[in-house]
Amino acid sequence: MFRSQIAFMLIFALMTSSFSRFFIYAGFELNRDYISTTLCENIDMPELHCNGQCYLAKKIQQAQEKEKNNTQDQKKGNYQEAFITQKVVLITPFTYVKVFTATEMPFDLPIQPATIFHPPKINPSILIG
Repeated sequence: MFRSQIAFMLIFALMTSSFSRFFIYAGFELNRDYISTTLCENIDMPELHCNGQCYLAKKIQQAQEKEKNNTQDQKKGNYQEAFITQKVVLITPFTYVKVFTATEMPFDLPIQPATIFHPPKINPSILIG
């Protein structure tokens, strides 16, 4: 149960970061009247028919800049220093391995008996009758 809750929270976090523009558009569409009457920069010029599009463009640009800054910050943390500034001494314990040579073991095949066992022959006429 605890694992499934963590999984849902992680999925939600990934979705919110991926769909940030979608949330901006959804917020704009839900609050279009309020944005066009109070937050719009071109209220003085009704002939432009902006209806809050300027506010939406500004919010999208802010989101893109924020995303760009986040990716640049992530790239900065990926670099590592390539130079070693201190002297490194490696101490390795030497162990000697005994080498065992394979010795041949005498192996004799079993001795066969002089006669080979043959099963008795059956007369086929006995089986039919």
